[in-house]
Amino acid sequence: MSKRYKNVAVLMGGASAERDVSLVSGRAVANALGDEGYVVSEIDVGRDVSALARALSPSPDAVFNALHGRFGEDGAIQGVLNILGIPYTHSGLMASAIAMDKPMAKRLFSEAGIKVAPHVIASRDDVLKGGVMAPPCVLKPINEGSSVGVHIIHESISEPLSEQNWPYGENVMVEQFIPGRELTVAVMGDKPLAVTEITTGREFYDYDAKYTDGGSAHVLPADIEKSVYDEAMRLAQLAHDTLGCRGVSRADFRFDGKDIYILEVNTQPGMTPTSLVPEQAALVGIGFGELVTWMVEQAECD
Repeated sequence: MSKRYKNVAVLMGGASAERDVSLVSGRAVANALGDEGYVVSEIDVGRDVSALARALSPSPDAVFNALHGRFGEDGAIQGVLNILGIPYTHSGLMASAIAMDKPMAKRLFSEAGIKVAPHVIASRDDVLKGGVMAPPCVLKPINEGSSVGVHIIHESISEPLSEQNWPYGENVMVEQFIPGRELTVAVMGDKPLAVTEITTGREFYDYDAKYTDGGSAHVLPADIEKSVYDEAMRLAQLAHDTLGCRGVSRADFRFDGKDIYILEVNTQPGMTPTSLVPEQAALVGIGFGELVTWMVEQAECD
């Protein structure tokens, strides 16, 4: 692939709860881009926007956005890069903001014909009073990623929502628990790559299951009926297009044996060589270096 961009800044770290994961992704990407012949600079991003602007001067040809969580994948950093006029990887401002806003994303998915779990948005105080939704249910922050703050409730709802355990704002998403199998599909532009089933000995695929060695296992390709496999691929592409994503995204689903329910679209999926997206790319013959090169060459401003 001929390169239209030569100098690439990799943004990593950040100030969200997913900082450590972002640093691992960013370093893996930077190393791979260097091996592919790019001139790479690594920028550990904090909350000081003026410091970021200085670090991006003179402007690189493109930015690889390896940030996760708030500020990095919610449209904020995308807005800064739009103002600076620097092309960047992954989705633009609007798609990033909508994907991170779970209630809005679910509304759009439902309108597009993608099943979502029944859910309500309620204040923390109302949820603590009980009666919002009968267990088993799932508590989720409105706008966090990587399962940060997610709790499955079987009986008591009070402990996860105590002041020391819930630093995620006043409102809570309460979602019906969907039993079944965890499936995920990466989308690369206009091409869904594969379906992975994620298994874990934990109650669900939570933050520790995602990022602790041995916390989960990836079955790739997923051992499911072809019709289910194909439908998961179709729904992932539909979800990507519905939100207006670009570059690479990853859609997470639950399959209850009959229906496939979307959980979320991750517009900034993990990018270490053993992460879910690179694993699926490798399955279809796309190496890590080729994958990150493609992502850089798709970089745009909104």
